Amino acid sequence: MAGIVEGRVAVITGAARGLGRAHALEFAAEGARVLVNDLGVERDGSGGASAPAQEVVAEIRARGGDAEANAADVADWDQAEAMIAQAVDRWGRLDTLVCNAGFLRDRMLATMGESEWDAIMRVHLKGHFAPARHAVAHWRDRAKAGEMVQGRVVNTSSGAGLMGSIGQGNYAAAKAGVAALTIQQAAEWDRYGVMVNAIAPDARTRMTAGIMYTEEAPEGWDEKDPANASPLVVWLGSEACDVTGRVFEIAGGALNVCDGWQHGRVVDAGRKFAAGEVGDAVRASIAGSPDPAPVYGAR
Repeated sequence: MAGIVEGRVAVITGAARGLGRAHALEFAAEGARVLVNDLGVERDGSGGASAPAQEVVAEIRARGGDAEANAADVADWDQAEAMIAQAVDRWGRLDTLVCNAGFLRDRMLATMGESEWDAIMRVHLKGHFAPARHAVAHWRDRAKAGEMVQGRVVNTSSGAGLMGSIGQGNYAAAKAGVAALTIQQAAEWDRYGVMVNAIAPDARTRMTAGIMYTEEAPEGWDEKDPANASPLVVWLGSEACDVTGRVFEIAGGALNVCDGWQHGRVVDAGRKFAAGEVGDAVRASIAGSPDPAPVYGAR
């Protein structure tokens, strides 16, 4: 029986460990040809090694799949372009891009340094835009040539980006940007046959182990196994996907769509507000609108 992504070509960034590794293995198991991208850096973005990506490629090939490794810095414009070109040169096309690469430099905002802010914005936000920008150029060219394109982009946001997270202001802001980028890409790229969605996964990875969860997985059903998120990512990256511009939380065997900013109750004075009456209008609008979700870690 053919897999749900049989014959599709997928580029997966940050695919050597954690969520990315699980996605790569799931895509390959469902019949995709996979470009495994990873710089092999540590949890804070330091260092770098090619071995982790090569190990995932070897694992896919051992199971009868087709994969190649790539060590591009996804936030480097030229390297991101070359990464997309590698997949197209190797397999003749690109069908799915999964943007997953990232690392953490956690600190309270009051003590955060500029480099800690810039590094996270670069890898998470630019690291999502740059590969996707080069991928959509490929799909746009194919669409303009008259081809029926079935391009798919799956971005990786986070509960921190949707709700906020104490001690992770840089990461939360970047992941919120990813969620907004997803909506924007979906609206602009539909004309080229491209659907764009995002996930906000809850899983035990190098970035969460020891902070949110224990490093050791329990015996039996592990709700925090990163592989639990991968079937959703594979479906979103397949031709079967028929939704776009949405963000989905996935935790264990449960998923839900997340609704973003919405217009709350409108209080209209019918003229310019007087400064002294604004407070009552603000409170009336809040009272007539849904309560926001609490920030993770807030008291």
